[in-house]
Amino acid sequence: MGHLRTTEKDTMGTRKSGFGAFLALIVLIVLAMLILTPLTADRDGLDEAALVAARQETGGAQTREDIMARQRGQQIDDTFRRTATGDPANAAAITGQLGTLGGVSDAEMWRALRYDEASTDATSRGPATNVLIQDGGMWWLEFREDVIAKWGGWLLLGMIGVLAVFYLIRGRVPIVGEKTGRKILRFGSIDRFAHWLTAGSFVMLAITGLVSMYGRPYLIDVMGKEAHADFAHWSKLIHNSISFAFMLGVVLIFFKWVRFNIPNMNDLRWLRQMGGLFDDSVHPPAGKFNAGQKIIFWSVMLMSIGAVATGLSLLLPFRVLVFDDVFAWINGLGVLSWAGFNDLPVPLTPQEEMQYTQIVHAAFGFLFMAMIIGHIYIGTLGMEGAFDAMGTGYVEEQWAREHHSLWLKKVKARDGTAHPAE
Repeated sequence: MGHLRTTEKDTMGTRKSGFGAFLALIVLIVLAMLILTPLTADRDGLDEAALVAARQETGGAQTREDIMARQRGQQIDDTFRRTATGDPANAAAITGQLGTLGGVSDAEMWRALRYDEASTDATSRGPATNVLIQDGGMWWLEFREDVIAKWGGWLLLGMIGVLAVFYLIRGRVPIVGEKTGRKILRFGSIDRFAHWLTAGSFVMLAITGLVSMYGRPYLIDVMGKEAHADFAHWSKLIHNSISFAFMLGVVLIFFKWVRFNIPNMNDLRWLRQMGGLFDDSVHPPAGKFNAGQKIIFWSVMLMSIGAVATGLSLLLPFRVLVFDDVFAWINGLGVLSWAGFNDLPVPLTPQEEMQYTQIVHAAFGFLFMAMIIGHIYIGTLGMEGAFDAMGTGYVEEQWAREHHSLWLKKVKARDGTAHPAE
């Protein structure tokens, strides 16, 4: 019982540190977005008096200087536009150059819609149904295409390229010792079911997610607009539906394997020797899961939390708003202003919440896919005998001795012998 309590305590401690790492990852993504997107220029470089004088010459309308300042990313005082939404009290004199000619002009109506000052009614009910114009959504589209899609694609191709070069240079990690012909049960049916449920659903999520990201710029030219529309529609339905199978698989894996993935001192030795990956004569001792597999396990848990949380927010849009509170918390720390950055935008409109959610979801997706590509490589081409663990559940005894010697000792001490190969 004492040993059980210690394990539970360690597990809870690991969960807490994992949650902290997840929050840290969110903060890093936000900071990366700030660094990679054009920074808003300081207002100190603007001559507000000159801008006001120029507007007087146009009857209060925006000027070329206003437009150029916004294009440079500078913040300007746009009160003169926010208040010019058809209110007779703020209207220009009828004798003026741009005086009111009666009623609300088209420009005033669209300006009121842009600044959310217009009174609008919608038959649908929801937090975003009466928003007709979202001012400032182009940054999201550009960031999605120029940063997430571009560098996410290079990340996946780069991972595949690195593994291909590594395989050509290193070759397959062999079973060095003489094979015994005896088999050891490594994973039972429930373990393999949980693994393949998670793996299969993840592959489908990855494929359909890539269709959503790259379908419009690349697939339309190949298959035509109508075929792509149907393909994208079904991809979205599959992506949304199969996500629940992925969530179930991750939960099963966590409760089945968490006790084997608590870090210990043997992991440090394994990491120092790189698991013997570069030297066939080196076989550091490891339990059921070595340090590399533990890193994969906890990375899967953390990325699953991020991907599932943002995915559910996208699946149920406008119902779970996260980033407004997160941004307010980051601004409250004062770190951004200390580093010379502007504060993050708050409050966020419902559409902006979904845009930030989509960016973070895609970022988690690309990182997840890159990691799993490496995991698939080492479990198939990269190491002899590794696939059998999840294929049949049984592994060659010599393979277990070379890669999981501590686990093998426990199994043999418990069972007394291994199963002969059929």
